[in-house]
Amino acid sequence: MTTSPTRAGAGHAPATAPSGPQPPGRGSASVRTVSLGLCGIVLFLLAWELLPRTPAADPQYLPPASTVLATLAERAATAQFWGAVGDTVLAWGSGLAIAAVAATVLGLVVGSVPLLRAYTASTVEFLRPIPSVALIPLAILLYGTDIRSTLLLVVYAAFWQIYVQVLHGVADVDPVAEETARSYRLGRLARIRYLVWPTALPYLLTGLRLGAAVALILTITAQLVIGSPGLGQEIAVAQSSGAPDVVYALIVATGVLGVLVNTGVRAVERRALHWHPSVRGEVSA
Repeated sequence: MTTSPTRAGAGHAPATAPSGPQPPGRGSASVRTVSLGLCGIVLFLLAWELLPRTPAADPQYLPPASTVLATLAERAATAQFWGAVGDTVLAWGSGLAIAAVAATVLGLVVGSVPLLRAYTASTVEFLRPIPSVALIPLAILLYGTDIRSTLLLVVYAAFWQIYVQVLHGVADVDPVAEETARSYRLGRLARIRYLVWPTALPYLLTGLRLGAAVALILTITAQLVIGSPGLGQEIAVAQSSGAPDVVYALIVATGVLGVLVNTGVRAVERRALHWHPSVRGEVSA
């Protein structure tokens, strides 16, 4: 005699998934990442503190980390320090904004016209590899130690980072989607708004992130070499005055500024691309 299978729910509790350890959530992963980063910073500072106290390094040229951080705290309490930070941020932000607008507009125009892109390809490949620091003599000749000399270098360096990315983004538009848009009789501006722009935006923001870092490097370099106002000029003055603790303190300040710039640009990128699969996957991970 055979028995008929029992139905779920007829006096029987529904089956439940086996209990067990669950994978760590996004919150615990973030905490772990931050903890590892803080541990790395602590170990680096500890090594920096101990190295000048050994025969391997002369504390006259490599002050301990405690001395440098104390000097940085003293400088941070002065208006001169924050004025230099403001000058650096102003030159960096202005140059990056000019480069971003010019590269975006020119990249969309050139990338949307294949013939124009073909004609300008050799010019781009010639100009793009020129190091921005090679333009320092030209900047000094044109503008002296004015902030415009710094802007010239920053705009030139950041422009190519963004422009090339925009060109790649325009070239990545799906041909099928392009033909579909044409079949619906969408004009050029409508195609740019609804088709080209969403495709090129991730590339643009990648170029903006790269350009932001390059722009900050060129800002500090120009202020250091040319002598325009900012943290770079403060580093040069401290070096010529024989104050290595101040030099290292200002270098640490530029490093902190770089971290803040990168964090801010990444936050803008995640917010602007919240709809993109790469960002959704990063958030859900």
